[in-house]
Amino acid sequence: MLEILSRPWPWYVAGPLIGLTVPLLLLLGNKPFGISSNLRHVCAACIPARIPFFQYDWRKESWNLFFAGGIFIGGILAGTLLRNPEPVQMNPALTAELASYGVQDTSHLMPVELFNFHALLTLRGFILMIAGGFLVGFGTRYAGGCTSGHAIMGISSLQWPSVVATCCFMAGGFIMANLVLPYILRLL
Repeated sequence: MLEILSRPWPWYVAGPLIGLTVPLLLLLGNKPFGISSNLRHVCAACIPARIPFFQYDWRKESWNLFFAGGIFIGGILAGTLLRNPEPVQMNPALTAELASYGVQDTSHLMPVELFNFHALLTLRGFILMIAGGFLVGFGTRYAGGCTSGHAIMGISSLQWPSVVATCCFMAGGFIMANLVLPYILRLL
């Protein structure tokens, strides 16, 4: 069983399992799927200020906090118990391209030269981690949800704004990866 769990699952198994969460959540009480709303729920529960955006009954959505907690704990368990001791396998062309940007250690899930506390103090690290995180948070709020909420739940429930948002997420990802990221990686 551990052998099956420790290998990547093919798209035709993992995709339908993810897709089945939509009818399951709808059957369990018309619950929307999405992760980004959890930050609002946590702020509503923990911030005592009378900010109108956080004035709602967050307890009705507490199931989503348990869902996100389960994802977090599942990630820790999978990363600990099902860790693959082999180095991450990448396309040789990508390895060569990353090496041209000074990223030599590609054996981990995240390139060590880009994602560590020392790199955070560089312009490249600040843009990737701080500015990038801010833009993801801003975009999630501006779009009214994250990729999981729009692409999985929104499209499957035939919501036109989710189709538009998902197309914009994809276009932004392609533009960032192919046009903007190479310039950021050249920074020191």
